[in-house]
Amino acid sequence: MSAVPQSPSRPSVTEREARQVAEAAREQDWRKPSFAKELFLGRFRLDLIHPHPLPADEDARRGEAFLAKLRDFCETTVDSALIEREARIPDEVITGLKELGAFGMKIDVKYGGLGLTQVYYNKALALIGSASPAVGALLSAHQSIGVPQPLKLFGTREQKETFLPRCARTDISAFLLTEPDVGSDPARLATTAVPDGDSYVLDGVKLWTTNGVVADLLVVMARVPRSEGHRGGITAFVVEAASEGVTVENRNAFMGLRGLENGVTRFHRVRVPAAHRIGEEGQGLKIALTTLNTGRLSLPAMCVGSGKWCLKIAREWSAAREQWGKPVALHEAVGSKIAFIAATTFALEAVLDLSSQMADEDRNDIRIEAALAKLYGSEMAWLMADELVQIRGGRGFETAGSLRARGERAVPAEQMLRDLRINRIFEGSTEIMHLLIAREAVDAHLSVAGDLIDPDTSLSDKARAGANAGVFYAKWLPKLVAGPGQLPGSYGEFRHGIDLSPHLRYVERTARKLARSTFYAMSRWQGRMETKQGFLGRIVDIGAELFAMSAACVRAELLRGRGEHGREAYQLADAFCSQSRIRVDELFARLWTNTDDLDRKVVRGVLTGTYAWLEQGIVDPSDDGPWIADATPGPSTRVDVHRPIR
Repeated sequence: MSAVPQSPSRPSVTEREARQVAEAAREQDWRKPSFAKELFLGRFRLDLIHPHPLPADEDARRGEAFLAKLRDFCETTVDSALIEREARIPDEVITGLKELGAFGMKIDVKYGGLGLTQVYYNKALALIGSASPAVGALLSAHQSIGVPQPLKLFGTREQKETFLPRCARTDISAFLLTEPDVGSDPARLATTAVPDGDSYVLDGVKLWTTNGVVADLLVVMARVPRSEGHRGGITAFVVEAASEGVTVENRNAFMGLRGLENGVTRFHRVRVPAAHRIGEEGQGLKIALTTLNTGRLSLPAMCVGSGKWCLKIAREWSAAREQWGKPVALHEAVGSKIAFIAATTFALEAVLDLSSQMADEDRNDIRIEAALAKLYGSEMAWLMADELVQIRGGRGFETAGSLRARGERAVPAEQMLRDLRINRIFEGSTEIMHLLIAREAVDAHLSVAGDLIDPDTSLSDKARAGANAGVFYAKWLPKLVAGPGQLPGSYGEFRHGIDLSPHLRYVERTARKLARSTFYAMSRWQGRMETKQGFLGRIVDIGAELFAMSAACVRAELLRGRGEHGREAYQLADAFCSQSRIRVDELFARLWTNTDDLDRKVVRGVLTGTYAWLEQGIVDPSDDGPWIADATPGPSTRVDVHRPIR
């Protein structure tokens, strides 16, 4: 056996190099239409989402049958209060979910799974997540980003036959990318996989390994050094958690999701067969990003479930609680919060179901839609839970256990707020999602004008880029001047007692305005555009609102056409769109009138200690440990807390 080279130290990369790594991992081709991409380009392609796509009858029948079994299991077996108290999901719950087939919801039936569609997988996550967000996270991490999804997309036939039956019934999987000093900057990934004969030798430390404490199979991202016969680069592997040299060094604890089996995993000279590599060397980030295109829909699914629960509690409580002679719901200050929760829950479900069905049909490229659903769902669910706590008043701040102990209904509103908070960070923080979506939203501009605004491009390349950009913008810009949104009769099919057509005309006009604003910003800032994160975030937030308004109207019309609460759906869509338009107008105002420049000056002052005097008069209860734990490769010195469940 040949000697294994020592793992290199953590790569040192510049900002430009880091961006190049991320750009290389992007799926750069657009082979299918995208409603959201067109929206950011100023083209309101309602035909891509209306009439609302629907699941096949057989898919719906199988999905509904499983949901009925899952609901019964949740009501009889899942004790959310117990999970919260003991910070652990009971083994019998996990075993029961395995027997039910819940770990194989998205796995094809030929591998022992249930073969549910994305629509019904998400409905199941919303249901189980409402019973216990920790259980929802367990199932989501296993199937959305764990072993099943990347193997489904990139695995060999042998890999699928080997691992998918295990994932469907017996084995729990986890996804390991983040490291103690590496979050959304994978160019600095330090975990290595050094080729050695027909294997790779894995060394490194991974942080926040959701499911890692109980996992049997791991998807691990590691850097393969470039060498003769090896192109190298960040690469994905399936790793047996029971392999020699794998140590779960810590089970992490968080402000919410107390049952989450999330840990720190160390790899020391772990031998991984080359046959367990997913895809080719250097494809790891591309595999991760492609997996997340639909995997991200699991988070908004659970956000939808949270919104439904918030609405239920708000309705029941605000009707029972009286203040100054009438139910608190009838006081405008409280009523507006309830209206926000109801309208937003309707819109979130509309966004989720539309994106999920488009994922199932595979007619459209939904990478932006899925990212918008994750971004918008996580932000709005947090706001709804916060409003519920406010509606409940002191009882919202009180724990369910305390409420129960003194004889009142044990409503875990404060727990919901804590549990939801991580969704704004999980699978791409809001800030990272803003940048990711913004990059896709301006892709057409960069494709024709990228060399023009790149400071490192030669003059001849700039000249060619300028000519290409001139042709593109000569055709594109005139189309942003006028459109159906200025015609009073447009979208008349959405006029049924309540008239939603003005909202769709607003979306069409505003999409053109959004595209003009983006073009103006690129003309103004050129190569510095990527540093204007405040501006880009607002552009994305406007697009998210427009997508949600479109989805809400289309869903309302679907329900009306099917005779399923059509009038009520139109009311909710009307309320949501009216609320959303106010937010959009505020975001547009803040595109150009904001404190971004002043904020940057203050930040520089904070970092240089200019305002350190402002910190006086407090006691810091933090200890003096390192900000980032040491992740030097080597053997573990900690007790292994890995806890496989059989």
